This record gives sequence, structure tokens and C-alpha cells, in this order.
Amino acid sequence: MINAIIFDFGDVFINLDKETTVDRFKKIGLSEWNDDLNQLNILFEKGKISKEGFLSGIQKHVPKATIDEIQQAWNSILLDFPLYRLEFLQMLSKRYRLFLLSNTDSIHIETFEQKNGVSFYSDFYQCFEKVYFSFEMGMRKPDAETFNHVLNKHDLQAKRTLFIDDKKENTDAALSLGMNIWNLQVGEEDVVDLFEKNII
Repeated sequence: MINAIIFDFGDVFINLDKETTVDRFKKIGLSEWNDDLNQLNILFEKGKISKEGFLSGIQKHVPKATIDEIQQAWNSILLDFPLYRLEFLQMLSKRYRLFLLSNTDSIHIETFEQKNGVSFYSDFYQCFEKVYFSFEMGMRKPDAETFNHVLNKHDLQAKRTLFIDDKKENTDAALSLGMNIWNLQVGEEDVVDLFEKNII
């Protein structure tokens, strides 16, 4: 019997547009998102480098772009957060222990909060027993230590915990630790379809 649910954030609650981000970076001179930028992103998501360090790190690959243009391109991934998903979450919070576990960075969270306002994001965060952002934790999915940190901190049993994420590498990692999983297919499934999946 499931008594706790750990949710991802991006493309589970807030819609993302990864293609637009790629296009925006191309427009400011980035030919491809390479390994150097990938490592830079991981460091930023783990809170190991500052916002300024991250943006200037990207700027080395697009020297003609301003820091503001880079930040706008970076934030173009963030779309809307439909109200019906928040309402569904509020209903769930009365029945289950809920947690948020997101690989994200300070720029995206700051932007999400500014765009949606204090009332909305406060209502969202209040649905969870604890909100975990990778840049605050210093660790990220799919590393086992990340999941174990949440499980151990809150005395959660893996077999009674459901983990929902759109990335298969993350749900595979959770499954290997004995958790129940839903690898949500973006564009085909919605988090509000949870009860139709017959997993809780």
C-alpha cells in the first residue's frame, strides 16, 4: 500500500519547452550543447557554482551574447503550470505524504516563482512535507544518494513509496532501490491521470 509519493517538477507539474531553448541558444550563436556545457549545468544544478559563474561559463561558448540574452534563452524552457494540476495535488496531499524532488537550479526556481506569484507557489509548496531542489541539496537524480537521502530523512519505506518522473534514468534508479515508479510520458500522460494507472 502506497503511503508516500515523490514527484519530479519539470514536465510533471510545470510544462517545459526544450526545443525553444535549443532554438534560442542557436539564435545567440551556440551551435550545440556540448559536454562542457553539460558538466557546467550539472555543477549548477548541484549548487556547486554561482548563477554568475554559470552564465559566464555559457558566455565563453557564445562570446557575442550578453548575460541577459543567455539568461533569457535559459529561461525560455519554462512554460505554464496549469491550475488543475495544483488542485489535483492539493487533493492528494490530504491522502498521502508528498515530496518534491527536482533537478533544477536557482535561476529556474526564481523565474518560476516570479512568473507565478507568491500565492500560487506558496500553495504549491504547501502540498509537500518537504521540497527538495538539487541546487539546495548539493546532489541530484539519478544518484542513489539523492533518493536515499529523502527516504532516510523521512523514514519512508521504498516499497510503500511511489516516485513519478518523466526521465527513465531517474525512474530506473528509483526502481533499483525498491520504489514503485511511474515514468510519465510527456505529451501522452498527465500527472492527474494517476489513479487510472492502478499503481496506488
